[in-house]
Amino acid sequence: MSPAAAPRHAERPVDLPAVATMHPASFALVMATGIVSIACELLGVPGIAQPLLWLNIVFYAALWGLTLLRAIRFRERLLADVAHHGRAVGFFTMVAATCVLGSQGLLIRGAWVEAAALWVFGIVLWAVLTYTIFTVLTVKSDKPPFADGINGGWLIAVVAAQSVSVLGAQLAAGFGASAPDILLFCLGMWLGGGMLYIWIISLIFYRYTFFAMSPSDLAPPYWINMGAVAISTLAGTMLLAAAQRSPLLTELVPFIKGITLLFWSTATWWVPMLIILGVWRHVYRRFPLRYDPLYWGAVFPLGMYTACTYRVTQVMSARLLEWIPHVFIYIALAAWTVTLIGLIHQLVSRRR
Repeated sequence: MSPAAAPRHAERPVDLPAVATMHPASFALVMATGIVSIACELLGVPGIAQPLLWLNIVFYAALWGLTLLRAIRFRERLLADVAHHGRAVGFFTMVAATCVLGSQGLLIRGAWVEAAALWVFGIVLWAVLTYTIFTVLTVKSDKPPFADGINGGWLIAVVAAQSVSVLGAQLAAGFGASAPDILLFCLGMWLGGGMLYIWIISLIFYRYTFFAMSPSDLAPPYWINMGAVAISTLAGTMLLAAAQRSPLLTELVPFIKGITLLFWSTATWWVPMLIILGVWRHVYRRFPLRYDPLYWGAVFPLGMYTACTYRVTQVMSARLLEWIPHVFIYIALAAWTVTLIGLIHQLVSRRR
């Protein structure tokens, strides 16, 4: 290293330590805020959905600004994250955040053009990140032990694919005669994302049941076990709602209903299991509960389960389930509020 290069490298952590160590999954903040806002809009909780939309636009712009700054000032660290088995999958939150924000704007403000632009951007991000990250993690020679490399955060790749399907199915009507083609693409993303969930959750379940677990292993992203299949449920309901615009989807309605119910049942199975594991982690093993940006990855599944269950009751006339979203919306709001307070406290503490 040259004498001139050494000081610059040494200054980086002092200049912008938070940006240098910024987690690739930081866009989960936008995902969580967006889906809680959407759930509030669906369930008619007054005065919350629209303010959260404007707040989410600020979050989204700020996170992209920080990400671009990190790419310029701390490129080595960003590239190291791309090749890291634990952190690389966090980049998929960029895709999900983009499409969730598009769905949020479309539902609350009817902003079709803006939502369509975000959808196209989300598709590009999904393609670039999917084939870059999985290629790098496949061909790299230095790989971690299985138990250290796999975690619930890997399912963000599923969430990314399904978020593209969700937004595309909602936008399809605005494409006119091209709607059947758009819906075919969304169907492919939905099925591909569902298959990816099966692959990854099998590995995660194997890791949970056949390897020793410590409280630190059950980090917040393990809630994505439920969130990934909940958004898969939501995507299925969106395809069902748009089926009349596609002859192919019309023929597949019974199949889509069956798979959607399978996804919803799987998400529901995870809810008590995740609560039990959380109690084991924080009560029995007394693992400290303090703010971590990854906790937004736990808020998102709560909001997503609320929204997907509401949509299931609509498209399948499942009145027995109607009470669930009316309870979970307040749980999701409470979790979002507590996590936001933790974020604000951390930011204030850093300034001091």
